[in-house]
Amino acid sequence: MVYLESVRYNRRVALRHVVAGQRVPMELTSLGRAYLAVAPESTRRALLALFRSRRSTGWGQLRDEIKSAKLSIEQRGYCSAAWQPEVIALSAPIVLADRPIYVLNVSVATAANMDDVEQELSGPLLSLREKATAALLASA
Repeated sequence: MVYLESVRYNRRVALRHVVAGQRVPMELTSLGRAYLAVAPESTRRALLALFRSRRSTGWGQLRDEIKSAKLSIEQRGYCSAAWQPEVIALSAPIVLADRPIYVLNVSVATAANMDDVEQELSGPLLSLREKATAALLASA
């Protein structure tokens, strides 16, 4: 996945600086997993085969995490992942006819558990997705 934009909540120095154009591993991140959850079946299948070939060790667990993320998107509208130490990210896809798939993401550096972070950030993330979807539709 490639970041198109990154907005900081505050200017405090962080261990992780995400900038526009930065690439992150699709199969490990909430961004990538949210995309995979809504991608066309043929695209998803091809990408999963690629990931399996790259990550044969531990593929079973990774495949299960990707499946779980897809289920989370279907049931809750977002998925979460923690692929870096003490960083938790939530992502929500935007799917519109005749448009590319976009994914919104919020991530925090925290020692909190995933459930607590999801409870705090899922509402604002889903609200942002609604606003971004409405703005995209209005611009059509």
